[in-house]
Amino acid sequence: MAANRRNGMHPAEPGVMGVVSSARTLPRMSLPTVATVVAAVAALYFGREVFLPIAIALLLTFALAPIVSGLKRVGLPRLPAVIASVLSAFTVLALFSFIVATQVSELAQNIPLYQSNILTKVRSLKETGVGGGIIARLSGVIERIGQELDRQETSPPTAGEPEREPVPVEIIARERPLQVLQNLIGPLISPLASAGLIIVVVIFMLLEREDLRDRFIRLVGYGDLHRTTEALQEAGKRVGRYLLMQLVVNILYAVPIAFGLWVLGIPNALLWGLLALALRFVPYIGPIIGALLPLFLALAVAPGWSLVLWTAGLFVAMEMITGNVVEPWLYGSRTGLSPLAIIVAAIFWTWLWGPLGLVLSTPLTVCLVVLGRHVPQFEFLDVLFGNEPVLEPHARLYQRLLAGDPEEATDHAEEILEEKYLFEFYDKVAIPALLLGEQDRVRGVMGDEQRRQVAASAQTLVANLDDSAREEAEEDDDPAAAEPATADEDKQAQGVSEDDIELPDGTDVSVLCAGGRGELDDAAAAMLAQVLEVQGATVSKASFADMEPASIRRLELDAVDTVVVGFLNRDSVKHARFLVRRLKRVKRALRVGIVFWSEDGDDKNTAIELVNEINADFVAYGMVEAVQGALSSDPPVALKIAAKRRMRRRLRPAKKAPLAAAK
Repeated sequence: MAANRRNGMHPAEPGVMGVVSSARTLPRMSLPTVATVVAAVAALYFGREVFLPIAIALLLTFALAPIVSGLKRVGLPRLPAVIASVLSAFTVLALFSFIVATQVSELAQNIPLYQSNILTKVRSLKETGVGGGIIARLSGVIERIGQELDRQETSPPTAGEPEREPVPVEIIARERPLQVLQNLIGPLISPLASAGLIIVVVIFMLLEREDLRDRFIRLVGYGDLHRTTEALQEAGKRVGRYLLMQLVVNILYAVPIAFGLWVLGIPNALLWGLLALALRFVPYIGPIIGALLPLFLALAVAPGWSLVLWTAGLFVAMEMITGNVVEPWLYGSRTGLSPLAIIVAAIFWTWLWGPLGLVLSTPLTVCLVVLGRHVPQFEFLDVLFGNEPVLEPHARLYQRLLAGDPEEATDHAEEILEEKYLFEFYDKVAIPALLLGEQDRVRGVMGDEQRRQVAASAQTLVANLDDSAREEAEEDDDPAAAEPATADEDKQAQGVSEDDIELPDGTDVSVLCAGGRGELDDAAAAMLAQVLEVQGATVSKASFADMEPASIRRLELDAVDTVVVGFLNRDSVKHARFLVRRLKRVKRALRVGIVFWSEDGDDKNTAIELVNEINADFVAYGMVEAVQGALSSDPPVALKIAAKRRMRRRLRPAKKAPLAAAK
């Protein structure tokens, strides 16, 4: 791999071009009006009795659709496959609810038995002085409030009126059996009715899935069948995969939790395992809630503190293993949501639909992000909640340079350099960022002070990347890393083709890199100089001020083989021609190259024309071409004499001949 750095080859992973293309170029979009958003939120809030069961049914349909498809592939007809999948799913949910209810009832009966242990721990805290002052103050405040309330409720008797003894009154409620049955069944009617409605909706959604898809396409995307179909497929695949993988992760988390609590002696360990499984569907706060209840029970069960510490250690260990090992292993793809979006979505859906909204927040937001990714009218949802970068890497880097924050720009560069080479980063990210700055300067929106700030930040970025450049150079010089097993195996492992560009070795070559017309050009020249140093060349730098006619003769060019001058402004051809002429006059054996930095890469026909026009040894448009030209061993191009000057030289002897004859 080290040898391939010197040759410009790179691994088969997505290159910097892949990094650039991963950030989508966002078209201009019309954000929805405030009235539209408010109306949609109000409809979801006031119509939650209707929308909530439909949302649950829709997500269950996404989750059960792969199971139905698998049963159909086995040979089971659609209707039996749908009924079997739905009944199996809701049977599991009903069994889950029954076990939880049974365990909660058993726990409620045993709570009075743990009261003495809690009181013992409180007394131990007071005796040791840990929090004793706070506990004493709180107890005193509560006692005084209770006394004040008793004093207000018991009004003093009127003077002269004898106090009467209170008459005991006993109220006996005689309820009819039908009323008792109604009081028991009444609270259960609404949840059972909602569950039955959800079951029916899920069955019909699974039975009419293709028809519903066609109707949705006809309603919102008939003009673009490809985009709408892709959106539906991605939504179903992503939500279904998320729910399935989350269920598997939660099971792998809950089983060790239940077993560990049972080994520790925590009562109702099965209940806490099931609650841990269910609460992990709630993002971030679910695992915390699932751990608090067993910790409180561990506090109440044993008189000491060791059981509490062991229980806390169990939850912390399982959370670390699940978050760092299990989830990265099982999740082939993420939800597509940013972490902040998950939190905001949880708050929003909880406010909108209560606890069920909290559980449904992540999959519902995933559906909205997929909708925004494929439907232009809702693209703002993908921008707000998606986790993909909305700015291309070079635009993001330019924003950091524009804000005068080279440290964050360095962090951004080092993230890319973990997989890419320095010349790739400069060629595809840093130079395009400077080109954005040059465009702003030409348009007149960037002042002199801001231009100098951007250039200074870019120079700081280059200085901060010295360590990365040194590591690349040392890796190139490592003979162990530079000798792969075989050339074919190395190419096959790295995806290198025969047409890959090779960067030449710069040993024993001296190069001077200079900016053409401004501070931004100097920053680009510093980037080129750093890449040449990685290739082993001896590099010196000059600023655009050193290229002025009055200063150019003071340059020390005796030991310099090649001078490379870079321009971010493509309209600098005349200025480049004058620079080439002046430099070659100072040292005729000097090779002079001009770089017109561009995102489009090398245009060979234009480069050949410019070489002839400005009398340069080479003209480049990108980092690779600039390095190749600077380290080339071609002989220097002789300075061409202008046509008018050649004519003057021919006419001078003819004017002097009559004078000589007269003498």
